Amino acid sequence: MSMLDWIAVDWGTSSLRAWGIDVSGAILWEESSDKGMGGLAPSEFEPVFLDLVGAHIAGLDRVEAIACGMVGAKQGWTEAGYRAVPCQPLDPDMTEAPVADPRLRFRIIGGLSQAKPADVIRGEETQIAGFQALNPKFDGVIALPGTHTKWVHVSAGEVVSFQTCMTGDLFAAISGHTVLRHSVQTEDWDDVAFLAAVDDAVSRPEKLAARLFSLRAEGLLAGLEAGSAKARLSGLLIGAELAATRPYWLGQEVAIIGAGGVSKLYAEALKSLGVTATLAAGGAMVLKGLAAARALDGEDI
Repeated sequence: MSMLDWIAVDWGTSSLRAWGIDVSGAILWEESSDKGMGGLAPSEFEPVFLDLVGAHIAGLDRVEAIACGMVGAKQGWTEAGYRAVPCQPLDPDMTEAPVADPRLRFRIIGGLSQAKPADVIRGEETQIAGFQALNPKFDGVIALPGTHTKWVHVSAGEVVSFQTCMTGDLFAAISGHTVLRHSVQTEDWDDVAFLAAVDDAVSRPEKLAARLFSLRAEGLLAGLEAGSAKARLSGLLIGAELAATRPYWLGQEVAIIGAGGVSKLYAEALKSLGVTATLAAGGAMVLKGLAAARALDGEDI
């Protein structure tokens, strides 16, 4: 029976995932919890982690965990600082979290920072490293769509620059807390409406605020269906983002790392603009990146 070698951890604001890894790199087990960084005091991180993995480490004298994500934020277990770009996405000098259990060594991957324009990355650096491990010759732009979408220029194994867009946050806020909440509450979707809105926003991003209210007006006056309104809202916001990030994707090789649904939306939007992107699953890239971080160090515990 394979024995546990180390534990890979992805600890975000709202969730926690851990994977037991054997010496060959195979996954022995996976555990998850909704006890994300956002709801924990610093003193609670170690007990929460041990509660999650305790059954798997019973009887072990020593266990190592390597983590990425918001667990290393200022409000997390302990702060894992930022490194200024340009630099490689991972640093072998990870931050040790303070632990009481003598069996446990818990290290956290730090983030990346950019002075002008001011920007930070925390968590995505691990996905970028995972993608690079599988595509060592990739030179171009990696998009990581989500609540805060990252556009990252990588070259010669380094992160050169990046830009963050709060598109996911904007969609959630507008669809849940403005007058448009009455127009877009549905699971339906309209692909044609989405792509038309992308084209409109890329061509005329300065009209975004006016285009948004027209969704409500069309619903009242012309019976615009909720699925079309929702797709157009998404298309307008993603299109405005693409207009703002044009220097990143225009004429570049582009890869998209993230969850399937939102990644496909970005891929379709880019395809409509003449850019074919490579898709990679976010979860798989996290694991590859965490493994790459451990391989950088190679220190026995």
